[in-house]
Amino acid sequence: MSGEDIRTDIAVIGGGIAGLTAAAALAEEGLEVVVVEANPIPGGRARSWEDPTTGDPVHIGPHIFMTRYPNFLAFQDLVGAPGTIRWQEDRFLTMVDGRDAVEIRHSRLPAPYHFAPSLLDDPQLGVGDLVSNWPLVQFALELTEAEVERLDAVNGLGLLRSMGVSERFIRRFWTFLCFTILNIPVEHASAGAMMRFYRKLVGHSDMQFGFPDGGLGDTFAPQAIEHLERHGGQVLLGRRVAEFLGRRGRVTGVRLDDGTTIAADQTISSIPPMALRRLVRPRWVQRHPTFANLVRFRPVPYRCVYLWFDRKLTQRQFWARYFDANDLNSDFYDYSNIVSGWEDHDSLITSNIIWCHRVDGWTDEEIVEATVAELAEFIPEAADAKLEHWVVNDVPLVICAPYPGVDAIRPGVRTPVVGLTLAGDWIQTGFPSTMESAATSGFMAAEAVLETEGVERTLRRPRADLDPSSRLFRRLAPILPNRRHDWLSRLT
Repeated sequence: MSGEDIRTDIAVIGGGIAGLTAAAALAEEGLEVVVVEANPIPGGRARSWEDPTTGDPVHIGPHIFMTRYPNFLAFQDLVGAPGTIRWQEDRFLTMVDGRDAVEIRHSRLPAPYHFAPSLLDDPQLGVGDLVSNWPLVQFALELTEAEVERLDAVNGLGLLRSMGVSERFIRRFWTFLCFTILNIPVEHASAGAMMRFYRKLVGHSDMQFGFPDGGLGDTFAPQAIEHLERHGGQVLLGRRVAEFLGRRGRVTGVRLDDGTTIAADQTISSIPPMALRRLVRPRWVQRHPTFANLVRFRPVPYRCVYLWFDRKLTQRQFWARYFDANDLNSDFYDYSNIVSGWEDHDSLITSNIIWCHRVDGWTDEEIVEATVAELAEFIPEAADAKLEHWVVNDVPLVICAPYPGVDAIRPGVRTPVVGLTLAGDWIQTGFPSTMESAATSGFMAAEAVLETEGVERTLRRPRADLDPSSRLFRRLAPILPNRRHDWLSRLT
């Protein structure tokens, strides 16, 4: 197919969640769509494949879903991929410290009190520690979006300490939460990004984690491609965009590195900012902050470890370690307890080494040895089990790091260049960079493209703001003592 000319309604750069969501939504509206993906495997940063040695599905890295992902779940429904997620219904999260485990469960208490009993099961936390964090609960539930944006100027640790949160609660709760959700240490994270997610966590009492029932990419990518082809579109895999077509401030399609040109009425870029920088024209950078700010986005790297053992080591699906800066791994998954039909499968345990600068210079063998040692701290049998096979995936970009100031420069879906629309988990979606953010951005991009065609559509799904009990608490909050106004006044 090299060197040919293609004519289509919409060209989409990037075959990850954002690009495929936009493409599927537009195809459903009757537009012809061509998706270009540089990798030979679809799915972007959520792709998966079969391990050549075992034949088991391997993801670029283990991921979790949340029940409060309305747009990702809507994308699945759109392309016909429901039922590909296994939900962990008996608990929210298992936190481990050595051999000790603390089960974090939703209690019968309404939000925002639902996690309090489980947090008190941590022997290192007392009632005073939970009380010290209470101003943060009030703070989160009362915050407006404008106030969240103001908090983007400061780091999370500074906010926590200035609000009087105990050092024990910071160490046992906030360091882990920030590291696993925002993927960077709390002292480096935007307080605005941190509080935006915390508002969701304490505002809802029914949030659950889920895992792919098989390959991560298989929860959406094959179905999305079939959906597109059924509607007359196509996905070009292993093809890289070399440049935008068009002159001055207009994009009229793309040229691929094999010489193929794709002429399109509208083009959607769903690739990360680092990749987009390669394509934007110098004039755009000089004239428009949207493109000038691309250089300010920095990647969060991961190392993801896959360990095949010769026996079943646990019945657990998922657990996480309390944060320690000297640890390698943050969260562990045993897919033999997740994938349907694998009940008799020996343990396939995977883990994430988040913000993995601390293993720079390590060999894969050293990483595996240290990971097995950390696993054995909680499951001693792992030290005696035979490791039959292992894989370490180096993931240079998982998300763009939410450093202070970054949330403020996340661009909107529309660009100042005619014919060019943005999508991706890194643009402004009102949610941290996640699969939900990616799917939301895809629907947003599709809405923007349809608007240029004179069609008004609301494709994205609204996220429930707060549970009724949390809304009641927010209404009562002004009569309760808190430090919100005093703290925010320091930012003016």
